[in-house]
Amino acid sequence: MSWSIGIDAGGTFTDFFAREATTGRVVRHKRLSTPDDPSRAILDGLEELAAKGGIDLDEVDRFGHGTTVGTNALIQRRGGRVAMITTRGFRDLLEIGRQTRPHMFDLQRDAPPPVVPRERRFELAERVTAEGAVLTAPDTADLAALVEAVRDSGAEAVAVCFLFSFLNPAHERMAGAAIEAALPDVQVSLSSEVRPEFREYERFTTTAINAYLQPVMGRYISALHTGLAERAPNAAIGINQSNGGLMTPETARRYPVRTALSGPAAGVVGAIHEAKTGNRPSVITIDVGGTSADVALIREGAADISFEREVADFPIRLPVIDIHTIGAGGGSIAWFDRDGLLKVGPDSAGAVPGPACSGRGGTVPTVSDANLVLGRLGRELIDGGMTLDQAAARTALAPVAEQLGVSVERAAIGVIEIVSANMVRAIRTISVERGYDPRAFALMPFGGAGPLHAREIAVELGMSEILVPRAPGVLCAEGLLAADQKEDFVRSRRLPLTEGSMPKLLSDVAALLAEAEGWFEAEGIPLSRRALEMALDCRYVGQNFELRVPLADSEGVAFTVDALPPLAGILADFFAAHRKAYGYATEAEPVEAINLRLTARGRSEPGREAPQSSATTSPVPKDHRPVWFTADGPVDTPVYQRRDLVPGTRIIGPAIVEQFDATTPIHPSDIVTVDAERRVLSVDLPAKEIKKRLARWKPPAPRYKSGALA
Repeated sequence: MSWSIGIDAGGTFTDFFAREATTGRVVRHKRLSTPDDPSRAILDGLEELAAKGGIDLDEVDRFGHGTTVGTNALIQRRGGRVAMITTRGFRDLLEIGRQTRPHMFDLQRDAPPPVVPRERRFELAERVTAEGAVLTAPDTADLAALVEAVRDSGAEAVAVCFLFSFLNPAHERMAGAAIEAALPDVQVSLSSEVRPEFREYERFTTTAINAYLQPVMGRYISALHTGLAERAPNAAIGINQSNGGLMTPETARRYPVRTALSGPAAGVVGAIHEAKTGNRPSVITIDVGGTSADVALIREGAADISFEREVADFPIRLPVIDIHTIGAGGGSIAWFDRDGLLKVGPDSAGAVPGPACSGRGGTVPTVSDANLVLGRLGRELIDGGMTLDQAAARTALAPVAEQLGVSVERAAIGVIEIVSANMVRAIRTISVERGYDPRAFALMPFGGAGPLHAREIAVELGMSEILVPRAPGVLCAEGLLAADQKEDFVRSRRLPLTEGSMPKLLSDVAALLAEAEGWFEAEGIPLSRRALEMALDCRYVGQNFELRVPLADSEGVAFTVDALPPLAGILADFFAAHRKAYGYATEAEPVEAINLRLTARGRSEPGREAPQSSATTSPVPKDHRPVWFTADGPVDTPVYQRRDLVPGTRIIGPAIVEQFDATTPIHPSDIVTVDAERRVLSVDLPAKEIKKRLARWKPPAPRYKSGALA
């Protein structure tokens, strides 16, 4: 037998999903995270998983791991001590930045200080032109003096960021080699390797953050790698990247910035797998954990990739799954602002001390406390592995109820409504504001708290169907078993899209294909599992931003330059993309290419879960309890176990569906059915309630009427 195990280490819980290859047997496990040392929860939890499922760890052949260590180090400013070497005259670029002001009217808000303070930023007299030619070569004496300055600074890592190094990396490599030779314990990040693209500010910040995270992630991955190798010596380890693909631990040590959205990206990969196999390829996902809620939009079985993101207010230019995150989770704290209005989040009680109901010392009111008081959440979680204290939850919510002048239950409903409204706004950001109607999608909630809030969200957005995966609380861990090995290659060159430039473009294509071939060979990926996707970032001459134009793709077959479309086809695709994005396109203006991108994948074989046997489609509730679905009062509600809901089961609410890793409340009149193939729990909402809710919303009145101000 051979086992594959996905491990997702979140801020509150660490989740495990194990699948045996030949039988399809699945074992799930969940335990509290250890924020002081995330590897401790992973290694202890792995042994608990093995004992629980009777797994011989010698038979584990693969680990997939999603981590928040890098993200938390950025948020908490606990990275390494970093120095930077840059082109003379560009020492202050990290602070000058762009002329963007994300908080336009907050006159008291400062930009976050750069991760490399000015006294540890050093300049070198070198210069490469915008064509990649050497204008000024570095002097070896100057370089030696800089190496000594880095030594004296006490830096643990160095970011080397030269102007136009993405065209000619020779000077960066020279500086990096000098540092590594003289300071072997100091880690080096070259911008020409971390992100070889134009736009120097984003390239410099991404490289500086990579260096900032190298000491932290290096120690973490080394300790984790050692611990996993001792327990499961035959297993290969893949670390999830923000683009949804896996990389080796060695690559993660070298490029830790790629893990900035590691955990949420795994959840989207798992959701794509569930949506495809459940025959619903277009869904909006919401992943609600203890601290945050991550939303994404999946169209026809694929999520969009973004190349610019901010993480902890730092701009990062890397390919990442397009995920929007807000501070809304089970541990989000309810509080009163100076205006006397009740707010929920973004601050969270986290894993320690956690919500008041968790019994670990928390006293402030949280979303989990509200769900417990309302009866939507049961008093036992994780199959009895965690007991919740309803009296402590009521005590925590009592001050909120007193200030509002309502009962504790009504205050709890208010908390739920507010946090759900926050999630609705997040979904509108990635759907309505981008031209997508959420009513054309199903809602897929996951994370431990996702199903608890899905109903309010769906009704508010006019969505008529909710799809709850079989294991929503550990879907991120399951997604790690569906994730491909993945590597992104880029060649940045400003090139006019004309017939005369096509030989240069084809030369770049051939160079990237050679790099991808080398990666495939190094990773040992056979041709049958290889996949390539090539795209070109294009714009009109004079524009500031590019549009991504797919060029070609292949799967399981060799890819050559002959697969590229002709110039006329590339231009036609660009004009179509421009019309879609901006509403117009002109074929008379010149077009230029900026970045050539190639994504190489080693396709995974996620396998399937063995079906669970059961005899009846009329399950017997294990219990009844009073549940507040509205402020009108409690309703006596049957409680079902998810494992008892076999394909073909149909339940009309009210009901509560509990399982090892999540709880799903079924409101009165909602209809639950179980998918015959994937055992996806499908909740159909009453059309009359959707219409009633949507009738409350009216479009804003037009600002202009008949040419005059209305």
